[in-house]
Amino acid sequence: MQTSRLILRRLDETDATFIVELLNDPSWLRYIGDRGVRTLADARDYVRDGPAAMHARHGFGLDAVVLKDSGLPIGICGLLKRDTLDDVDIGFAFLPAWRGAGYAREAATATLQHATKVLGLKRVVAITSLDNTASIRLLESIGFHFERILDMPGDAKTLRLFAYSP
Repeated sequence: MQTSRLILRRLDETDATFIVELLNDPSWLRYIGDRGVRTLADARDYVRDGPAAMHARHGFGLDAVVLKDSGLPIGICGLLKRDTLDDVDIGFAFLPAWRGAGYAREAATATLQHATKVLGLKRVVAITSLDNTASIRLLESIGFHFERILDMPGDAKTLRLFAYSP
């Protein structure tokens, strides 16, 4: 997928350095959780066993969000099918230097359009930590509505569930 400023492409093992940086960012750790990715080998395993495996199983997954003009990866955005949710959900995270410039909204909008127009999904959900106001604002700005509070099995955090239906 492409937008005016971004390319969304599949993550691969060459993204390992970027993945280590992103998954150890304090915001990732606070709002998403520690995935135990500390080394390049851990990052390659994360990509292979997570986003790449999801793409293979479902035809979608988390993608690298890269700047169109330089190819620099600045975040991730994509669709996930979790065993603990009935619906496909959208997820996104960006490195601190690239927050606040509209990149996450641009990538999430493109991903949502792909989900509904290309994949034909009738409903997409999103989950956030209760206090993740930046993600909540972004979701609401692209048409998601708060639906309910959710306790995910195996997760100690209480989350907010948002839903979008075209």
